[in-house]
Amino acid sequence: MRRLEHPYVELTNGRWVRGNLHTHTDRSDGRRPPQAVIDDYAGRGYDFLMLSDHDLYTNPAEFDARGMVMLNGNEVTANGPHLLHVNTTRVVEPNRQRQRVINDVLAKGDGFIIVNHPNWQAAFDHCTIGQMREWDGYVGLEIYNGTIGRLDGSPYSTNKWDMLLSSGRRLWGFANDDSHLPREDVGLGWNTAFVRERTAPAILEALRIGRFYASTGVTITDIHVDGTRVRIETADAERIVALQQVGKRFAQVDDKAIEVDVPDSATYLRFECWGRGERFAWTQPFFVVSA
Repeated sequence: MRRLEHPYVELTNGRWVRGNLHTHTDRSDGRRPPQAVIDDYAGRGYDFLMLSDHDLYTNPAEFDARGMVMLNGNEVTANGPHLLHVNTTRVVEPNRQRQRVINDVLAKGDGFIIVNHPNWQAAFDHCTIGQMREWDGYVGLEIYNGTIGRLDGSPYSTNKWDMLLSSGRRLWGFANDDSHLPREDVGLGWNTAFVRERTAPAILEALRIGRFYASTGVTITDIHVDGTRVRIETADAERIVALQQVGKRFAQVDDKAIEVDVPDSATYLRFECWGRGERFAWTQPFFVVSA
């Protein structure tokens, strides 16, 4: 007997909210002051935003949130692969042994860690699969980083995500802008979380436990699980692909919705919803376990 463990339980009495977790200002290497960045995202209808300057904490309470929920954080940058520290009011010592950085966050209990843009740089190895297999205690990785689309490497890291998931790791996939430039880097990728309250604690909890999907433009409207049968509905997908380990496609429809039974061989499944142009949405994984 098998069943699915997944983060999309009881999507009722709440709402979907979207936001960006990877945002730079002129306090590090961004081009605009914090208030201008906040104003831009608020004007685009975002629900939440985190300023994440490099090895620097910027207190969002210093600025007008313009109706958004502001989250605390920064990007651990020096001495190694970049890590996003979500929900913190301090700067973690950027130890070259990144496991020590993760351990520091876990010990203090102030937030969680996301691995940033693993496939940045010419060899697609800003963060190697070996490092990500070695580390323990981070909650996920950026499977899409918008700014890397104009730099060396790939903005997509679903390949490393599938390799990690296939080895038994339980990690969430995030999509972020990594915004630096005022036009080129904003509104490229975001995370849409299901919450019952539009508050920082509710949003952070949804992100931590995976009750969200990542997107570059496709909107998921419903996720329904009945035993080992999963249905995904969208507003605007033109194709939906169902994948299992190691990134193997086992079903595909050219439609706005898909309904599948879990293959006997699957240890997990996830869905990619493809829209017009380069618009996508990615569900979090559904893990197959013995009942």
